[in-house]
Amino acid sequence: MHFVLFALDERRYALTLLSVERVVPVVDVTPLPKAPGIVLGVVNAGGDIVPVFDLRQRFRLPQREIILSDQLIIARTSQQRVALIVDSASDVVDVPAEKIITAGKILPEMEYVKGVVKLQDGLVLIHDLDEFLSSEEEKNLDEALKEFDEPAIRNV
Repeated sequence: MHFVLFALDERRYALTLLSVERVVPVVDVTPLPKAPGIVLGVVNAGGDIVPVFDLRQRFRLPQREIILSDQLIIARTSQQRVALIVDSASDVVDVPAEKIITAGKILPEMEYVKGVVKLQDGLVLIHDLDEFLSSEEEKNLDEALKEFDEPAIRNV
């Protein structure tokens, strides 16, 4: 399996390569009123209004301001395109499926993490985008996007 590695603080995470469209420099995020707290706002990705998720909040990491060196990972869930603000996206790695440990065995409280893999330089949590939002958060996000009046939004 192929994964895109990314970092938040000193911790490393991964997304399946098939779910990632591209990695781009961070841009201004336009606030999205009435969105779930996990959504920072929206950006324009190739003409689509894409919600930007706050991974720091979801992974219970200290909050910080967005800085110019941050990056956006534009990815696709089974429902929609999303953008994730990360400190950096670094590599694409190939991991044999048998090396992946199911997250439920180690981190049962983190339903949005589907596995853990040990690489030569440490552990990596494999993130499951389809489980990132609860059904209630998904519903609230859909409603917020429907009500959103598109001002000038920066393209990514």
